[in-house]
Amino acid sequence: MANPVDKLFDELYTVFKDLIKKNIEFKGQLEGIEAKLEALKPVIPDMVQSNEVLDRSRKELKGLTGVMESGIKLIGKCSKVREWKVFKKYKYANKLIEWEKSLESELVILNVLTGRDVKDIARDVKDIARDVKDIAREEKENAGVAKETADRLKIIEEKLDRIVIQNQPGKPKAWMSTVVPELPRFTVGLDKHLKELKMKLLKDGGSMLVITAPGGSGKTTLAKMFYHDHEVKDKFTKNIFVTVSTKSNYIVVQELCQKLGSQESTFPNEDGAFSWLKEFLKETSQIPLFLILDDVWTESESLLEKFNELSIQSNFSILVTSRSSFPSFGSQYPLNALNHKDAMTLFRHSAIRGDKGYNVPENLQDKIVRRCKGCPLAIKVVGKSLCGKFTESWLKKLREWSKGASIFDTETEVFLCLKSSLDALDEKDQTIKECFLDLGAFPEDQRIPAVALIDMWAELYGLDEDFLSIQYLQELCSRSLANLVVTRKEKMEADGYYSEHFVSQHDVLRDLAIFQAKLDPNKTRLILHKCGDKVPKKLTEQKHQSFQTRILSISSDGVFSTDMHKIQLSDVEVLVLNFQSENHAFPKFVEDMKNLKVLIVTNNGSLPAELSNFELLKSLPNLKRIRLERISIPSITKNCIQLKSVKKISLFMCSIGQAFSNSSFQISYAFPNIEELNIDYCSDLVELPGDLSDLIELRKLSITHCHKLSTLPEEIGKLIKLVVLRLKSCTDLVTFPASIKNLKMLQFLDISDCFSVKELPDDIGEISTLEKINMRHCSRLKDLPPSVSDLEQLNEVICDEDTKELWEIFGLKIDIRVLKDEFDLDWLSKFQS
Repeated sequence: MANPVDKLFDELYTVFKDLIKKNIEFKGQLEGIEAKLEALKPVIPDMVQSNEVLDRSRKELKGLTGVMESGIKLIGKCSKVREWKVFKKYKYANKLIEWEKSLESELVILNVLTGRDVKDIARDVKDIARDVKDIAREEKENAGVAKETADRLKIIEEKLDRIVIQNQPGKPKAWMSTVVPELPRFTVGLDKHLKELKMKLLKDGGSMLVITAPGGSGKTTLAKMFYHDHEVKDKFTKNIFVTVSTKSNYIVVQELCQKLGSQESTFPNEDGAFSWLKEFLKETSQIPLFLILDDVWTESESLLEKFNELSIQSNFSILVTSRSSFPSFGSQYPLNALNHKDAMTLFRHSAIRGDKGYNVPENLQDKIVRRCKGCPLAIKVVGKSLCGKFTESWLKKLREWSKGASIFDTETEVFLCLKSSLDALDEKDQTIKECFLDLGAFPEDQRIPAVALIDMWAELYGLDEDFLSIQYLQELCSRSLANLVVTRKEKMEADGYYSEHFVSQHDVLRDLAIFQAKLDPNKTRLILHKCGDKVPKKLTEQKHQSFQTRILSISSDGVFSTDMHKIQLSDVEVLVLNFQSENHAFPKFVEDMKNLKVLIVTNNGSLPAELSNFELLKSLPNLKRIRLERISIPSITKNCIQLKSVKKISLFMCSIGQAFSNSSFQISYAFPNIEELNIDYCSDLVELPGDLSDLIELRKLSITHCHKLSTLPEEIGKLIKLVVLRLKSCTDLVTFPASIKNLKMLQFLDISDCFSVKELPDDIGEISTLEKINMRHCSRLKDLPPSVSDLEQLNEVICDEDTKELWEIFGLKIDIRVLKDEFDLDWLSKFQS
């Protein structure tokens, strides 16, 4: 009679094979599961038999039994999912991934139990063999019984021997992948990277290099090429390839043990495993060893720490592939997207086989490839899906994409590969994942100002210090989910100036963020890109007015639908408007957004645009932050309104000179409670409004790269709460008003790149709270007023070599830092890539 576990596995195996034949929606997930089940198939009977022979409790197989039962139910549901049910398709694809993880966990437990059983079986075999001989010798008078007993025990002994051989120490278990996957027969675009890697790693021993890139970028393929390379094999006596993924450190070391050819099979714990490895490497230190750790996640950072220590002591080299960067471990090697030529080559290899596809016009192939944005995984998956299809199928896919569909709508494998990076974020910190998804609110092929994200995240997630948002961006960059580009000339750490920080993102990752937003039933992020005069019905129909939207992003050509006023999204906290036209108007529905806290308006045209309907904002009681980019400020100050709730205003490349010089515009009336004012790259700014000094709540005034600004308001000293005064790169600014001495709370003064400044205020020493001054590139400044010696709180001065000497004369106990320019002239090309 078949054992229940055997029967259960057979049922699971049968329904799984049936799903593979009849359903292609989950092809990517099914391949991995199929490999595990095929490996388990011959093992299950022997495993059950060893449990029976050793009289083990069936409870030890309870976990595996439960996983198989749930798998049978899940596969039955998956077989009913159809292609057009996008949400259900991804729902069950995720369930398959989770089920595979459960199966993997049970196999790890199975491995530990098998190690225990091997020892018990080996001992029992010896005991049984001895007993057989004793019985045969002692039962001479009853030969028949003795023979029957001996025959029975011989059969048992043969079975046990088979189990021992199957699980002998040092032999890889069937379900543990210890074989390096074969190198793909076709690769493209990686030869250059391979050459650079070899130059880095083959030069010295004891080195570590980390290849970083998003999922599906070719990291593993590149690692395999390195593993099989002849020069690498000539350099190292032993090459080892271990896929880390979600495995525990214990299992990784056990696999490594097997590949090193050791007879050790099990270790008491993780520390014991690493102790053994340390001794083994010490004994074989004369043998050049090269270790490849593939697909390392941030959760395995402790593993890298251990191997880093071992590599230093034993002088072996390590190559790591990961979606995350590990700056503490060796050199970083980012893997860029394929260029268009290589992308076309890879696509044609996947999509055109033999005579299939030769009739597809080249320009159509080109358009398809460009939508894949150089992502090797996307290119291969899309190519395979179109292989052998008529041209009409290619045209249909392109038409779907042009109407707003994503590559993820049809290619499950691409989505799940990239989504796994988000799932890892979710486990560590939900806010990091939310921050990634927020990047989808900005248009493609446009740099995202870090300060815009700072405004959003301060209100959405309570990141009330600017550096906290930058830290989250750095975390996203370390996981290959974004790129942070800094365009400022000097490298300054944590000085609070982030107007020259920009975020870029691979378009496939941006599409991932948008697709995730689309799958969200609550529509927490509602992204309407290129909507023109068409508004989705779901926004105007009454039954869909229950969305809990917190972020609304609209990109258009300036033409809004007549149905826009019907939208009711009262929960919106962040509104992002992107357009490219000379004239633009706020949509009427804005006045009903009573919870709106952040407004970001960006004109992507080359000249400042006229912006009308600004008066709609006066009905918003919670609006705290406004950021305007390339906007004509006079157009919004014609009808002056008062916004008492606004705390921060940022103007970037705006036309503001006319408005600020107009006596009818009173900034103190319009924004009476403003605490922060940022004006960057406003080329027509000559003077600040006279009533600026009446902004008594102002704590931060930052004016940068406004080259025509020549004077400050005479009564600037009335800003008694001002903590930061930044006048960076205001090249026409010559002097400071005498009243500046009254800024009794000022802590930081930045006049870097103010080339025309010849002297500091005579009474600057009266600013007793001043802690830091940045005066780099103030080349005309030849003397310092004697009162600087009264700056008792001053602890840091950033300057040039010549200016440093001026400070040293006073003998102050301060940190004088001389910074060199680190501006990369090639930053733009890096940013665009």
